[in-house]
Amino acid sequence: MQAHLKHGMGCLAILAAIALAGCGAPDPIDTLVPGERGRVVRIIDGDALVLDTGQSVRLVAIEAPARPWRDRTGQPFADEAARILEDLSLGRAVRLYYAGLSRDRYDRALAHVVTDDSLGPKLWINRELVARGAARVRVYPDTARGADGFIALEAQARGAAEGLWDLPAYTIAPASDLDGSERGFMLVEGILGDPEWGASPGEDQDQRRGGPPLCTRRLLASNVSIEVAMSAGDVCDLTPGARVIARGYVRANRIDVTHRLNITIVDR
Repeated sequence: MQAHLKHGMGCLAILAAIALAGCGAPDPIDTLVPGERGRVVRIIDGDALVLDTGQSVRLVAIEAPARPWRDRTGQPFADEAARILEDLSLGRAVRLYYAGLSRDRYDRALAHVVTDDSLGPKLWINRELVARGAARVRVYPDTARGADGFIALEAQARGAAEGLWDLPAYTIAPASDLDGSERGFMLVEGILGDPEWGASPGEDQDQRRGGPPLCTRRLLASNVSIEVAMSAGDVCDLTPGARVIARGYVRANRIDVTHRLNITIVDR
């Protein structure tokens, strides 16, 4: 109950976003393809659930902290994120909305999830998780539609130290602090250097990862480089000297950026 009270403003923000269609502004849900209906019967993780139809669902455009699995150590706030998803959705009827690719290699539905019953307020669950600080934004090119407003919601949650943003583990890392040992999804802040051009636009692209690098952008005063996929080609054109937050998979001081939404220009 306390969690619901603490995050009430996040709920109001999502309701306001969903209600924009009634005020003449386009509803982002209208850009998506309506899919199956079902009732949520199990929570797998902070960004995955199962419907009463047996269909497992991976919520797109977000990355919640992962629970332990096999030899993988769990991440901070993983159990809390799963509980928030449970509070929002368990037992509720929902409808899936597709932003592009509809299934992954595990036959999970890749979807936005919206509640579809009278048991509580209408909630766009993916957005609500971001607003409550239960997940970070992570956009892939094949499921990117509808996610444009997520970055602003995440910034609000971060500014209010909601959820995982209250933990040191999720502080945005200055590029100069990375030593090359980091591996995994991260948000990293730095200043863009000049683009170094790589693969030509005519080369084949991998659907999920956005294709081979179109360019590389060094983050100045650090050893960190951004590998910009063809699907995020606009990042190659950003002005050198811009301060940015880059979100993507980090390994050996390189960040994979596969969509323009994964680069945020910092206005300061």
